[in-house]
Amino acid sequence: MNIKLVLRTMGLLLLCEAAAMLPSLAISYIYKGNDFLAFIFSILIVGAVGGVLATTKPETLKVGKREGFLIATLGWLLLAVFGTLPFIISGELPHPADAFFETMSGFTTTGASVIDDIESFSKGLIFWRSLTHWLGGMGIIVLTLALIPSLNIAGLQMFKAEVTGPTKSKVLPRIAQTSRQLYKLYLGFSIVLFILLNAAGMNWFDSLNHTFSTVATGGFSSKVASIGAYNDPVIEFIIVAFMIMCAINFSLYFSMIKGDRWSLFKDTETRVFLSIIFISVLAISLNLISIAGFEPYKALRQSLFQVASIITSTGYATVDFDNWPDFSRYLLVVLMFIGACAGSTAGGIKVIRIIILFKTAVRQLVKLIHPQAVIPVRISGRVMPKEVVDTVQNFFMIHMFLFASVTGFLTMLGLDIISAFSASIATLNNIGPGLALVGPATTYSTLPAVAKVVLSFCMLIGRLEIYTVLVVLTTRFWK
Repeated sequence: MNIKLVLRTMGLLLLCEAAAMLPSLAISYIYKGNDFLAFIFSILIVGAVGGVLATTKPETLKVGKREGFLIATLGWLLLAVFGTLPFIISGELPHPADAFFETMSGFTTTGASVIDDIESFSKGLIFWRSLTHWLGGMGIIVLTLALIPSLNIAGLQMFKAEVTGPTKSKVLPRIAQTSRQLYKLYLGFSIVLFILLNAAGMNWFDSLNHTFSTVATGGFSSKVASIGAYNDPVIEFIIVAFMIMCAINFSLYFSMIKGDRWSLFKDTETRVFLSIIFISVLAISLNLISIAGFEPYKALRQSLFQVASIITSTGYATVDFDNWPDFSRYLLVVLMFIGACAGSTAGGIKVIRIIILFKTAVRQLVKLIHPQAVIPVRISGRVMPKEVVDTVQNFFMIHMFLFASVTGFLTMLGLDIISAFSASIATLNNIGPGLALVGPATTYSTLPAVAKVVLSFCMLIGRLEIYTVLVVLTTRFWK
């Protein structure tokens, strides 16, 4: 294990985090918030620790899979821990469990919150909270690789440990180049969305905060009522469009830029993803009209926004969907499990894995009739290697085991089964809001501290897609 390189990388990550706090410091100064000194002290502490670790001189820059897994897991954990400092020092989230939950929710783009009245918070903290979404959306490691060329030798293993999906592909020959291009596209989406939201009537501060949360499919809002506070169909439509765009594999956009204009529509995962959205919106709209007596326009508008918000794991809300008919809530829970596309900023099991699982099940049924048949699993015309298919099946089993275990643990702490069930899947799949006690009109503030810590680690496990974190916890990893 190349521990010195791991320590040096941790130092560089913390230095990046200290630098990332500077805009929040500026916001605090502009609005004369009581969090100004909190950011001063936080930047000094994070910068000092990062500076010390960054001076570590590794004997070699050669990095294997173990170092990549450890850097990804430890990096996200350290950034979340040190990211709590502005909340704790300012006194606005003094309890460490609350601050850790909020910060981990930000970096992992989960969007679950323990803050009941976000509008009462200082502007600098609101901005920092949303900025953690933007930093975590594309990936903290990916950002570091883009900024620090010296890490390029270690880049591939770090890249693979963080990027979502059953397969990891580079869009350019060098990881540093890939990382920079990803962030250029990410930044481009952010700029366009900021301009559109501002033009639609949001002030610049809210536009910036919701831009960070939307392109990262995170869901933190600067309003207590989330997007519902604006009650504006134009704003809702803009956000829906960008939630969906940012939940599609970013490598497909590169293909379009390079000349393959139809790459999005030729991709099986994207077609299935968009089809699921269409069918879900239609089904929920009909259910709201027939059971709840909604007007067709109202039903379509609300179902479109909530379906897009949940399947992309953003977690925004325009209404309290926990009051919808059971069938509509059931469909939203199903979408929480499915999630969006691999290689995007969104969470969930991912559509590509659902497709592979479905095709594997169909293949097994056919083989019961024709045992000698050779039936490969094909996605977009490509044969999926057996290793990928096996990994997806194992991922699903571990995912369901973790989900069931955390749900059981939360019920032991006194939560009702619906709250425990939805809190588990909402954090493990980086969704944010769940049902009942953790529904869209409430927060996670009433949960016991131990539940908040456990769910915080669920967010981390979900963001790094289970294997990256769990492999570090095995004894064989350290031998």
